[in-house]
Amino acid sequence: MPIHPYDAVLVLSFGGPEKREDVIPFLENVLRGRNVPRERMLEVAEHYYHFDGRSPINQQNRELIAKLKNEIGLPIYWGTRNWNPFVVDTLRQMQADGVRHALAFVTSTFSSYSGCRQYREDVERARAEIGDGAPEVDKLRSFYNHPLFIEVMVDRVLEALAQYPKAEVLFTAHSVPLSMADCSDYGKQLHEACRLVAEKLDLAGWRLVYQSRSGPAMQPWLEPDIGEVLREMETGAEVVIVPIGFVSDHMEVLYDLDTEALQICDERGIRMARAGTAGTHPKFIAMIAELIRERLGQCGKRAIGSFGPNHDVCPANCCPAPQRPSR
Repeated sequence: MPIHPYDAVLVLSFGGPEKREDVIPFLENVLRGRNVPRERMLEVAEHYYHFDGRSPINQQNRELIAKLKNEIGLPIYWGTRNWNPFVVDTLRQMQADGVRHALAFVTSTFSSYSGCRQYREDVERARAEIGDGAPEVDKLRSFYNHPLFIEVMVDRVLEALAQYPKAEVLFTAHSVPLSMADCSDYGKQLHEACRLVAEKLDLAGWRLVYQSRSGPAMQPWLEPDIGEVLREMETGAEVVIVPIGFVSDHMEVLYDLDTEALQICDERGIRMARAGTAGTHPKFIAMIAELIRERLGQCGKRAIGSFGPNHDVCPANCCPAPQRPSR
């Protein structure tokens, strides 16, 4: 009998629109409380309209859950931060189904306020709204250095390198404000995961770059930006872009990489291949199932590299919210 009698799994994700009419309400949810001009929101909306308002993230979550159901013996629920199914509605359904204590798999690999703590705050806010009897939810640990995650990304890079075997490899992740990076392990974990993948592949040339910056110009964010790096590459170069910071395809992959980065490469005469995200790779599904079994006391913790397994329970001061820049 496990120490914590978990009776369900909650897959918790960012969420995304599925039709044009969803785009503006979705972005208003994402940007609520943030100092982002409406003009910038409308600019981002055009990225979604480029794909008829549909982000691929929700369908990838559905596919992931369908595959995960074959690996574990617990019911699986799905909730998102910014769109249907909202996490509060999912927790209400879980309560109605008699769920008392669930494990949450957050579709975010690296520790930061937006990638970890904010999800936990969303859950606690939803539980407070529901009140007595709301299911308890414990988040699964970060998996950036889990051997199966590294194997997944090795496979994805190899698939892309098959097109351009001698290409330079650019690992990319969502940029965050330096104030967020400095009070979390985001950068450290990213560098470690990239190093582990590169080491497995014996890569001679690779870099970690960042993408999808959205903050005000006065606020410093993690650099270098992928666009700037691509513009500095020589004409005729070959590059493989690896979105290691993203678990599944969504707009930051489809637009910022498959559209904008590809356009830069075409203009510069650079041959580009984009590696896949973890998505529903069989080893990724197996890793999630292993993390669940681990918390149920059915197997030990696995991690490779320099830092060992991440903590199960986040400390009270873990990944605090970044300070907003003043005008």
